[in-house]
Amino acid sequence: MASLTSISQSQSFLVKPQLTNTIANTKPGFVSLRSQSYKIITRMSQKGGGVVVVSATTAEKPKRRYPGEAKGFVEEMRFVAMKLHTKDQAREGEKEVKEPEERPVTKWDPSVDGYLRFLVDSKLVYDTLEDIVQKAPFPSYAEFRNTGLERSEKLAKDLEWFKEQGYAIPEPSSPGIYYAEYLKELSEKDPQAFICHFYNIYFAHSAGGRMIGKKVAEMILDNKDLEFYKWDGDLSQLLQNVRDKLNQVAESWTREEKNHCLEETEKSFKFSGEILRLILS
Repeated sequence: MASLTSISQSQSFLVKPQLTNTIANTKPGFVSLRSQSYKIITRMSQKGGGVVVVSATTAEKPKRRYPGEAKGFVEEMRFVAMKLHTKDQAREGEKEVKEPEERPVTKWDPSVDGYLRFLVDSKLVYDTLEDIVQKAPFPSYAEFRNTGLERSEKLAKDLEWFKEQGYAIPEPSSPGIYYAEYLKELSEKDPQAFICHFYNIYFAHSAGGRMIGKKVAEMILDNKDLEFYKWDGDLSQLLQNVRDKLNQVAESWTREEKNHCLEETEKSFKFSGEILRLILS
């Protein structure tokens, strides 16, 4: 609250706006200047002993604006996600490399076996996400049914293609199993955190995921265009539709709930990164 300059050497006190008229009407000689803020009543040392009511507007602290907030909550999520990239990964990246697994891959040498492990674990995660949305333990999840971004059926077709080529399809491994279980638990008790993972998984795959898929296809699949990287309809419009739904759902959240969602971004990156690195295993 801003400091207030005393208008006399005598005692002053605060009363709420709704009390001002009552006070002013009980004694003659009052002057009331209306304000949306509190009033300061000060006894003046002047002849007549009148009391003058002087309004003082309380200075309000400017509302803090979060990066991207003006464009909607999805932009806030995008901003936080980009900051968690390293400079090598994105121009907006600010993350400092601390662990060996965070370092950029200097030698990109994928294998078919590793890629299959990545696809299998990815399918488990997408199966889990899409099952949660269908069951909708929180009503807001139902907004994200049949968005066109779903990947489970596409991955099933790709794994069937590999099987037809003579490859053995592995069982899901620890990174995928752990992430799927985490998503199940999160979805039942923490909808804001779950939505964070939902956003980052689908939107990351539509951007950097496609680039990785193209690179792997060139190196080990004779440029085979997998279904995992195909969408029915215009991808940019599908993404925009989901952005609109995410912004709409987040409108009912408090600022604290929004911040909690944003704080989950780092975990999303960690779990997804562990699955991605299976390509090089």
